[in-house]
Amino acid sequence: MKRIVLVIGMIWMQLLAFGQKNVRYDLYIRDTTVNFTGKERHAYSVNGSIPMPELHFTEGDTAEIWIHNELDTETSIHWHGLILPNEQDGVPYLTTAPIKAGKTHLYKFPIVQNGTYWYHSHTGLQEQGGMYGAFIIHKRDEKPMQEYTLILSDWTDMKPEQVHRRLHMANDWSAIKKASVQKGAVQSYGDAILSGRLKTKLGNEWKRMLAMDVSDVYYNTFLSNGKPEIQAPKFKAGDKVRIRIINGSSSTYFWMRWSGGKMDVIASDGSDVVPVAVDRFIIAVSETYDVVVTIPSDSTAFELQATSEDRIRSTSLWLGDGVKQLVSPLQPLKYFEGMQMMNDMIRMNGNLDDMGMNMSLQQMDMNVVMYPEITGALPKKNKKHNHMDMTNGDQYKSNDLSDIVTLNYNMLRSPVKTTLPDVKTTVYQFELTGNMNRYVWSINNKTVSEADKILIRKGENVRIILYNNSMMRHPMHLHGHFFRVVNGAGDYSPLKNVLDIMPMETDTIEFAATESGDWFFHCHILYHMMSGMGRIFTYENSPPNPQLPNPEKALKKLYADDREFHFMFQNDFATNGNDGEMMYMNTRWNLQAEWRLGYDKMMGWETETHVGRYIGKMQWLYPYVGFDYRYRKMEMGETERNLFGQVNTKDQRAALCFGIQYTLPMLVIADFRIDTDGKLRLQLMREDIPLTKRLRLGLMYNSDFEYMGSLKYVLNQSFSLSAHYDSDMGFGGGFTFTY
Repeated sequence: MKRIVLVIGMIWMQLLAFGQKNVRYDLYIRDTTVNFTGKERHAYSVNGSIPMPELHFTEGDTAEIWIHNELDTETSIHWHGLILPNEQDGVPYLTTAPIKAGKTHLYKFPIVQNGTYWYHSHTGLQEQGGMYGAFIIHKRDEKPMQEYTLILSDWTDMKPEQVHRRLHMANDWSAIKKASVQKGAVQSYGDAILSGRLKTKLGNEWKRMLAMDVSDVYYNTFLSNGKPEIQAPKFKAGDKVRIRIINGSSSTYFWMRWSGGKMDVIASDGSDVVPVAVDRFIIAVSETYDVVVTIPSDSTAFELQATSEDRIRSTSLWLGDGVKQLVSPLQPLKYFEGMQMMNDMIRMNGNLDDMGMNMSLQQMDMNVVMYPEITGALPKKNKKHNHMDMTNGDQYKSNDLSDIVTLNYNMLRSPVKTTLPDVKTTVYQFELTGNMNRYVWSINNKTVSEADKILIRKGENVRIILYNNSMMRHPMHLHGHFFRVVNGAGDYSPLKNVLDIMPMETDTIEFAATESGDWFFHCHILYHMMSGMGRIFTYENSPPNPQLPNPEKALKKLYADDREFHFMFQNDFATNGNDGEMMYMNTRWNLQAEWRLGYDKMMGWETETHVGRYIGKMQWLYPYVGFDYRYRKMEMGETERNLFGQVNTKDQRAALCFGIQYTLPMLVIADFRIDTDGKLRLQLMREDIPLTKRLRLGLMYNSDFEYMGSLKYVLNQSFSLSAHYDSDMGFGGGFTFTY
């Protein structure tokens, strides 16, 4: 009997081997020029296309993918959502060697799963420039069904490096651009007054918050398979079509809606789920969903529309041929409702207050107060009373508030059991933390480079409890593993590799530790990841990675991403003088220089240079050391005293200074310092107060009885018209250049 079983086993293994095949792709990465908006811009193409070629495999194949790097810089490719050997994962300096300029690299790994996945560069900001593509794995016994792959992306004409730099400077040019499409995006004081929301605006800034937004970046266009819209006319009435939807964007969430009726969601992140019919769903950055739709009729093209979460614009796939059947337009967000929501949620110390609500699994959407299709449009009269009760958590359940069925994670159920082995479980608690003012994103208030690797042991289970204590959604992605999303499905909890977690939400995920090596866990919003929101899981007793012969040196390269310094420069060219500032800063440190030069010799000049470190989760505290040099001609015998009764030395000062800055309510910066001459100075300052969409007010007063008031009218991202009055330099007007 044993002999028969052995023979049958050998025959079966031979049949499997015969059925397997190597599937080879050669991908050539090149610089290219694109024109999506009427302006030519640099991008990356692979085999001459954006997005990268759609790769197809069958479960059981072996992937053999040759990457030919024809760029002048290094690159990489990460296989998002795939279970594969650690050294093939494609994170440069962590799992795989970077592909140097002019070199060719082979990725080779077995295909051990099926579903909808994608691949993209994991080097710098290359993904934003076009390096993303679909990776489709078919089941061996897949029943024939018509299907279509849709990969969504976002495009900005601004260089991604400039986008990233400006985010760190709290520059609101993106909001100004959005306001040109949708009113209220800036949430200026003028907007607040016109909307009857002045109290809301004051409350927002009293708690030291910037204006409400659901997206960090203004994008010029959104793309479906590399185009603003595409058409798939081959489908006919009655056809059931599987649409494989991939959010390959860098930082945009999309609302998915279809004009042909409900969509049956049948898979998420490559894993099957029990079909669930919905009217719409939001697809997080890097998520994938498979949906089945039925074409209702011939002679009509039905719209599958992806609208950015901020509702600025959309991109569409048309299914069928004929008269276009559009989805109903999404109305603009009610930003001041969202701002009031923020005011109600946040404490004075910057932490979110869950008000006793047990929020999880997207069931209670904190942004629902902003959705006119659920809460109704703002009435023309009595606007200030159209506000949902923040103390009643049930009001956030959008599926209870309207006839629109919106997908949430609690509705997902695996068709097969997903229980983990009955072994030891190690639990980690991660608090997602962030600071929009300086654009620092972290876990437990530490960036990737500031935190130790998290040691896990092969054979155990790992459970992660995530709490989002920031005001942004975060799509958290785990490399090389599927995790269970612990929901009401029990043994049938769905498997995913991306978890979208909303503000104030607490979610639990768990996975079996079955691999080896180092694996990245990070927010998949590209600019959040590059700013530090992530962790590295490292398996105990892992064998050396042949891709990285010097792992310590490689790790320093990886850590350099969130330690990067960003440069900002601003100079006011006015009729009475020249003044400006420069900052060179990273996550914690800042080198800053300020200067003022009067054209009249009586006005003199002054400069201050200091270096300091931001302290605390919200980084409101900033101790520094620096040098103060100034000169102003004074009349014979003229003296001035400061608020503390000390003789002012502004006629000739050259001294070291030691100080501390603190952000007060209303975003006022209090600066208290003492110099080596024993002189004290207290200064209060607030810049960029948004009076209107483009008009900015600045105010300053200090204990030397110096004061300043300024107005700027923003023309574009670099230039503003300006006017100011300075107690030393008088009145002047001109323009301000900002970099």
